[in-house]
Amino acid sequence: MKLKLGLPKGSLQEATFALFARAGYSIKVDGRSYQPIVDDETLEPVLLRPQEIPLYVADGVIDAGLTGKDWIEDTGADLQEICELRYSKLTNNPIRIVLAVHQDSDIHSAADLAGKRLASEYVRLTQRYLDKHGVQAEVEFSWGADEVKVPTLVDAIVVNTETGNSLRAHNLRIVDTLLTSTTRFVASNQAWADPWKRERIESLQILLTGAMNASKLVGLKMNLPKASQSEILSILPALNTPTLSTLSDENWVAAEVILSEKEVRDLIPALKRAGATGLVEYPLNKVIY
Repeated sequence: MKLKLGLPKGSLQEATFALFARAGYSIKVDGRSYQPIVDDETLEPVLLRPQEIPLYVADGVIDAGLTGKDWIEDTGADLQEICELRYSKLTNNPIRIVLAVHQDSDIHSAADLAGKRLASEYVRLTQRYLDKHGVQAEVEFSWGADEVKVPTLVDAIVVNTETGNSLRAHNLRIVDTLLTSTTRFVASNQAWADPWKRERIESLQILLTGAMNASKLVGLKMNLPKASQSEILSILPALNTPTLSTLSDENWVAAEVILSEKEVRDLIPALKRAGATGLVEYPLNKVIY
């Protein structure tokens, strides 16, 4: 038996493969292939557009997959959301689905969309937004490159943005945010009800969330003179209790702690000045809480 797993093809592909690598899975794919190879015979991965994954999962065509909350909401797919995996193509920040117009547009709120023309990949999500505000407007499906359509072809667009750079580059401004979205690990109701598949899905959840937890953390080892132990440890953040070990020299102890990369950057010089020695920073693959 195999677990059919949908992986997002396109902008999220490399970030997804990197996440799986930290979780312990090596995934390789030919540039022209949609059938990746993974070093786990219980998995059967397939590359799909993130937009397609929720419906394929809901229909039971694939057992589980990674897709955006935006596409789950847009399709209205009936599936199991297993966990949030907070990563994207550029940062670990969520993306926003926004209503955007040209800087010179007279559209400043949803009400101003009445009788206007909008373009978006998120047709259903956009229509529900208009219905919520009691506005009648024309919504057309867009195949992409939405930013260049405003204002010559359409009055407004609904697009996803991570940094806002593309919108600013095209002289567009954001009117409203429809949804904040992150990547979700999802499963079909049928797979979730199957004991073997559910166990595999839960194992993936543990490993993937562990990899996400570790993505911004590092381990830090150091040796401390006992005479200065309390003073040196007081420099560490209050919530991070180090593991202490004895050394062959009874005048020294070894300390080990997990911290964020940013914290370590600022702490290492302070720890060194306070008397810590043998400081070793090392990366982490998984942190399971």
